Amino acid sequence: MIANPVRQTLLAGGTAFGTMAFEFFTPGLARILASAGAEYVILDQEHSGAGIDTIKAQCAFARGAGIVPIVRVPSCEKDQISPILDAGALGIMVPMMESPEQAQALVQWCRYRPQGRRGLAFGLAHDDWHPHPNAQAYMDAANEAILTIAMIETAAGLQNARRILAVPGIDIGWLGHFDLSDSLG
Repeated sequence: MIANPVRQTLLAGGTAFGTMAFEFFTPGLARILASAGAEYVILDQEHSGAGIDTIKAQCAFARGAGIVPIVRVPSCEKDQISPILDAGALGIMVPMMESPEQAQALVQWCRYRPQGRRGLAFGLAHDDWHPHPNAQAYMDAANEAILTIAMIETAAGLQNARRILAVPGIDIGWLGHFDLSDSLG
């Protein structure tokens, strides 16, 4: 069954260590990070230009190395999030989060019903290509596993931060200091 030890640790009030990767998407990246003690890697799509094939491979490498793959997608759209989850990511980071409505959309695309509206596809990378005789049990486990990160990077996002972070299903608020500094002048 799908699990995310980083999300479990954070929800229990613990600390998890990892890094964000913008380049150097080699087969050895995940093993090097795991050997250095990383528990997760955030794979960037917003600024790196990494496509779905690169993300699929890196998610497989990360899961094989025992670290949690998280992906920063370019935007909070279903077509940006769904393929990344199907590729095996255990977390989604969305940039430029400015409203609770956007935060609700993030949760909707990351969770199966009744918590969200994630599309159903089984026997893919996200479930290690295993068939699931009990789809509901798998969906419940996946809802508990996927980590959601709202990046607060604008003046509007900062103004709405409490409301964004109060959305049920948002796990982390991440301050994007470069874009926030730019937005604030």
